Amino acid sequence: MTASDTILVVDDNPESLRFLVDTLEAEGMTVLIARSGEATLELLDHASPDLILMDALMPGISGLETTRLIKRNSATAHTPVIFLTGLNQPDHVVAALGTGGVDYVRKPIVIAELLARIRVHLANARLSYRSRLALGLAGRSLVALDSKGALIWCTPQAESLFAQIDPNWSADLRALPQALAATARQLLAERGYPKAGSRMEVPDLEIELAVLEADRSGETLIRVTQAREDSKIAILQKQGNLTRREAEVLLWVSYGKTNRTISEILGISPRTVNKHLEQVFRKLSVETRAAATAIAVRYLSD
Repeated sequence: MTASDTILVVDDNPESLRFLVDTLEAEGMTVLIARSGEATLELLDHASPDLILMDALMPGISGLETTRLIKRNSATAHTPVIFLTGLNQPDHVVAALGTGGVDYVRKPIVIAELLARIRVHLANARLSYRSRLALGLAGRSLVALDSKGALIWCTPQAESLFAQIDPNWSADLRALPQALAATARQLLAERGYPKAGSRMEVPDLEIELAVLEADRSGETLIRVTQAREDSKIAILQKQGNLTRREAEVLLWVSYGKTNRTISEILGISPRTVNKHLEQVFRKLSVETRAAATAIAVRYLSD
C-alpha cells in the first residue's frame, strides 16, 4: 500500500467505522467513509477510491445490493470490493462473491489479515488497470465478456466502434450492442477453439469478432474489428507508402472526420493525429485535407 491509496469504508456501525479509519490511516491511507448503501452510491459520483471495504449487512440498500449497483456502472465496476461480514455460512459468502466482490473478511476483524488482503487486491487492481491501459494505448479494439456474454470491460477503441454500430449503446448497459450479442455468445459456446472468429454485416459496417486467449478466470477476450476498414487501411498503406497509423488517419480524414473525432476513434491525442497527418501530407505531396481525401478516394476506387 502507498500513501496515495484511497479506501472507502462502508459500515453503518460507528464503532466499526472508527476502528477501520484509525487502522487504515495508521498505514498512511486516505480513508473515505459512508454509512449506507445510498450514501456510498452518491459518494462514488464524486470520488474514485482504489478499493472499497463493504459491510455486507446494512439497513436500506444492503452491501450486497450496493455492490451489484457498483459493478453495473462502468465508471466504478473496476473498483475491488472486499466484504466485511459477521456471518460464516457458505451460502452467504457465495452470495457476496456473486455480486462482484473480490474477497471477504469475517468479523471480528484481524488487522494483519485485513491489511494483507487489501495489499493483494490493490496490487491486482493496479495490474489490471495497467493491462487495460496498455491495450487501449496500443489501439486495440478489445472486449472482455463473462461466460454468459455480459460485458466486463472494453477498451476506448471498442467503445467508439460500438457507438457507431448503435448510437444508443452505453457501457453502462454492461452488454454488447444487440447486433453483435448473439454472435459473441456463439463464440463463447465454441470456447474450445481459441482462434475462432466470425464476420457479420451491420448497418454501413462489416464487423469481425475473434476470440483471444485470456489470462483471468471467468473472462474471455474478443477482438472487434471493422473488416472493410482493415482492407481499406491496407490499400492506403501500400499505395501511399504510409505506416498503418498514418493510413488510419487518412481513411478517417477521407470520411470527413475532424482531428478530435479521429483522436477519439483511434485512442490517441488530437496533437498526435495532426503529426500523423503532417507525414501523410508530406508523403502524398499535398498541402490540404481535401487534396489528401481526393488521393485516398482514388486509391480506394482503383
